[in-house]
This record gives sequence, structure tokens and C-alpha cells, in this order.
Amino acid sequence: MSEHHHHHHAVSGKNLFLTILLNILITVSQIIGGVLSGSLALLSDAMHNFSDVLSLIIAYAAHRLAERPNTQQRTFGYKRAEILAAFFNAALLIGIGIFLIIEAFHKFYHPEVVNSIWVIALGLLSILLNTLSVLLIRDDAHDNMNIKAAYLHLLTDVMTSVAVVAGGLLMYYFDLFWIDPLISVLIALYLVWASIGIVRESLSILMQFSPSNININEIVNAIETDKNIQNVHHIHLWRLNDKMVHLEAHLDFSQNLTLEDTGKVIESLEKLLRHQFHITHTTFQAEYKRADDKSMIHKQET
Repeated sequence: MSEHHHHHHAVSGKNLFLTILLNILITVSQIIGGVLSGSLALLSDAMHNFSDVLSLIIAYAAHRLAERPNTQQRTFGYKRAEILAAFFNAALLIGIGIFLIIEAFHKFYHPEVVNSIWVIALGLLSILLNTLSVLLIRDDAHDNMNIKAAYLHLLTDVMTSVAVVAGGLLMYYFDLFWIDPLISVLIALYLVWASIGIVRESLSILMQFSPSNININEIVNAIETDKNIQNVHHIHLWRLNDKMVHLEAHLDFSQNLTLEDTGKVIESLEKLLRHQFHITHTTFQAEYKRADDKSMIHKQET
């Protein structure tokens, strides 16, 4: 299993690096084209792509950090670097979406005549290169929140470039300058909607909230089916990143087992929880006739 993950990460890192180079090419070409054509749409799209270059660099750096080994000073390593990057990127996307909406309303009231041939040509180039970027990291976006945030950046770029081309064609044939900001608003609304989910999920990991797909009561019931366990309390359940789930708890044993037998019970419970709830790391404190707080969720003293 670990070998598979290492291979998966290496591919992600390589493909992320390629998408950075492609987006630098798109950004530079759109800035030049925007200046030459007088197109605000192209310059806005260039800015959007430049934000992607920054976000992809952050995603790539965070990805490399997450691969660093654990040390005595950093016992969890840099596992949360990718979650921080996902949070930052998604929050940046929301900001860009709001900015695009504001700019679109300005363009409604102040439409500009531009050289639409430049807009169409560079919009098509952007579609081509961004589609290639999306295909490069699509598979890795399914199970990596950091890559997913970068993927959303690129997917939105494809949609934005389609809007730019559509606007360029309508400007070229019909002089319908108001259609461009309308499409921009729709794209921006999608951008904000898609990013809110990533912000919410990454924030829940950073705040060490319990995973929404795991019911703590079901964990307790599963553990207490073991005849050796009388009570489970002081439970903490959290995600280290978007793949690793940690659980710690106090176990009240019903009889005074030997240390060896206690270890066997705990090992059996670890396998059960890994199989049934996909909990990757457990820490159990074994107790017998200890007079402590038996609450399932311990109220911290302030």
C-alpha cells in the first residue's frame, strides 16, 4: 500500500510542475495579447492564470513538503502542508470570484471595443493548454485535497477561456459586448460555490474536527462488542490530512488482564477499526478500576 502512495505522489509532483510551466506560457501570451488588442477580458484572464501559477507553485511546494520524513522535532512531519495549501488556494479562488463579479458589473456599464481576433486566438490557446493541464492532474485530484484545489483552478480557467472565446466571437460578428461580463459572472459564481466546499473541509481538518463520515457512537459500539472492554471514554477523533484518520481513547477493561493479553485485545481492536472505519492510527490507554471521568467526550478543564 505504501509503495502505491509513493508512486502516486511522484506522478502528481511531476504533473504539477508541468502545469506550472504551461500556465506561465498562457499568462505571458495573454498579457502581451491583452496589451496589443486593448482587451480587458484578456488581461483579466491573464491575471486569473497568474493567480493559478502562484497557487500551483504553492501546491507543488506543499506537496514536496508533505513528502518529508517525520523527525523528533516534527513528529507528524509536514503532513498538513497540503491542507494549508488547499485552504489558501480555495480562499484565493473565492476572492478571485468576487473580484470577477465586481469587474463584470463594471463592464456591463462601460463596454469596450477591442480587437476580437486577438481575443479569440489567445482564448483558444488558453483552452488548449489549460485542458492539457487539467488532464495531467485529473486523476490525482480525486483523493488529494491540495491537488483538487489546483485542479479547480485549472478547470475554471478552461471555462473562463471558453467565455472569452465566446465573447470574442459575439463581439466580432454581432458587437454584443455585454455577453462577456454575463458569462464571467456565471463562471465566478461557480468558482465561489466550488471553493467553499474545499475551504470548509480543509478548515475542519485544521480545527481537528471529527470526520463527518464517521459516527463516534458506532465506534464505541464496535469496541464494546469485545467482552474484555467495559467502557470507552475520553475519545478524540481527527484527521491529520485528507487520508489519515487518528483515534485516541481510554479503554476500561472488565478484568485485570496481563500486559500481553491487553496488547492482543488492542491489536484486535486496531484491525477492526481500520477495516470498519478506515482509521489509520489508534492510541489506546488501557485502564482497570480507575476512578476517572467516564464521559465519552471529555470536557477539557480551562
